[in-house]
Amino acid sequence: MAAVGARARKPRPSGAERMILGRRLRVEGVLRFAFIGLFLLFLLGPLYWVFVTSIKPVADYQTVPPVWFPDSPTSIHFSAALNDLRGWTGLKNSAIVAGIVTVVSVLVGTAAAYSMARFRTGGKNLAFWVLSQRIMPPIAVVIPIFLIYRELDLIDNRFGLAALYVVFTLPFSIWMMYTYFRQMPVELEEAALVDGCTRWQALWKVAWPLAAPGIVSAAAFAFVFSWTEFLFALVLTSNEAVTVPVVISQFLAFQAAQFGESSALSLCAMVPALFLGFLVQKHLVRGLTLGAVQG
Repeated sequence: MAAVGARARKPRPSGAERMILGRRLRVEGVLRFAFIGLFLLFLLGPLYWVFVTSIKPVADYQTVPPVWFPDSPTSIHFSAALNDLRGWTGLKNSAIVAGIVTVVSVLVGTAAAYSMARFRTGGKNLAFWVLSQRIMPPIAVVIPIFLIYRELDLIDNRFGLAALYVVFTLPFSIWMMYTYFRQMPVELEEAALVDGCTRWQALWKVAWPLAAPGIVSAAAFAFVFSWTEFLFALVLTSNEAVTVPVVISQFLAFQAAQFGESSALSLCAMVPALFLGFLVQKHLVRGLTLGAVQG
């Protein structure tokens, strides 16, 4: 037995081998940190430049060499973008539209996904068919939708825009929640039904709390999509229902560009999405990864 144990024991590396191994680990560590640094530079560099541009005086926009940080920072671009150039209007409209889309998409998507997962509604291929609706590019339907909205008198209407966004966010919400409900043990809901709960009570008290990460992920996706969508907002709004992306695009005209105002409003538009991301980060990561594995 001792001989077998001696043969099974790995020989200890020599001093030269340990030196080579240590050098290799150090090189790998340096390369890893270099890659992370380049990734952070690529990710945060544009954000820093947007921030700096939002506080630059106009004379510093296109100087050579570029001004990396102004000597006299100013907040006039924020005031002009929000108060004089319809920035507050765009933020308010985007908040209303995104709020409606998020709530409706989560409620309808959860009910539809629960029905498909528990009662096999539409058969086993309906869930994939629903997801396939997101494959169609929006540019392919923008003209027919514009003609339909014009006939229905929904042009420049916040609720009409929200209804359209719900159509585009529902497939992903349904698919994500369908994946969650499929991997949840049905015995938990059956126990709730035995205890006297109705099907709706079992959904509300058992299924929804267990599916919280998926619900949060679907809500975050619906909010970010409706908050940042540009094409339909540009075509279907003009004055009353104009959203933040459209307002920002109007700062960059053919003959003049208001870089400071566009950067200032862009920073303001980032705040809700970043706040939502930090608020639901734990549930969001779990929901997206589980959906990727289980789907």
